[in-house]
Amino acid sequence: MNGQRTEQPSAGEHWIENLADGSAVLIRPLREEDHERDKRFLSTIAYEARRFRFIAGLSGGLPNLDVQLMPVDYQQRMAYVALAHQDGQLRQVGISRYAGVPGSQHCECAVAVSEDWQRKGLGKLLLQHLIAAARRNGYHCMTSRDLANNYAMHRLTKALGFTSRYLGGDVSEILHELDLRT
Repeated sequence: MNGQRTEQPSAGEHWIENLADGSAVLIRPLREEDHERDKRFLSTIAYEARRFRFIAGLSGGLPNLDVQLMPVDYQQRMAYVALAHQDGQLRQVGISRYAGVPGSQHCECAVAVSEDWQRKGLGKLLLQHLIAAARRNGYHCMTSRDLANNYAMHRLTKALGFTSRYLGGDVSEILHELDLRT
């Protein structure tokens, strides 16, 4: 990495995005005051989705993307939150994160979207913002290590130009990689 610390994004950095079904979401960098809401959000995700999302935390040599172990510093660890109005309240409906792999110019990413908000393009939008941030912060490669039966992540990474390969002959996990220099 370039060694320069990126300051917390300005309070005004955000995007209002329209999803495939016409619903609107607010996407912005995760802030300190979001951490409790983020923990509650992650606790509402189905077991299988959490297992898919946190495979990185189970893998050796790669960063742990667990929210409790990964404070955001906006360069080596970045996160974007997706918020939507539901029942008169602003609720978290998605999150994307990356963590830099120590000693390299690579980062590993994860995306989680509420079940009600899946298949609307939210995961793709969250990952696009994350890719742009990783490029700005000087990363050369973004990876996602996933279980082979995580078909949603396979479709998402393929749509965004990632290449995929099995890890050392093990067909239970796939490594998706995106060259960020192009």
